[in-house]
Amino acid sequence: MNVEEYREYCISKKGVTECFPFDEVTLVFKVMGKMFALCGLDHLPLRINLKCDPERAIALREEHDGIIEGWHMSKKHWNTVYLDKISKDLTKELIDHSYDLVVSKLTKKVKAELEAL
Repeated sequence: MNVEEYREYCISKKGVTECFPFDEVTLVFKVMGKMFALCGLDHLPLRINLKCDPERAIALREEHDGIIEGWHMSKKHWNTVYLDKISKDLTKELIDHSYDLVVSKLTKKVKAELEAL
């Protein structure tokens, strides 16, 4: 998956916005204002940070060389995924998982707003 495919997949999800809140090279995707994915556009090979269930995060790191503890993130809740080492299908699955985790933690009010979109 390249950066354009990654961006298109993330932005296609309901309630997602993209921004550069940290600097001009760190692209962040948020669902209803809560971050679920980010990447540094100045790093090659491209790597993305995704939120992950803590137990699954450990298992993924053990199974895949291209998945490590979240770089500059909470090591318990975030993984860094090297897109050149992971299949597109797994990458999409992990993006979906991150998105779903963040949505599950939204308030009832915000979830209702998301559903109304």
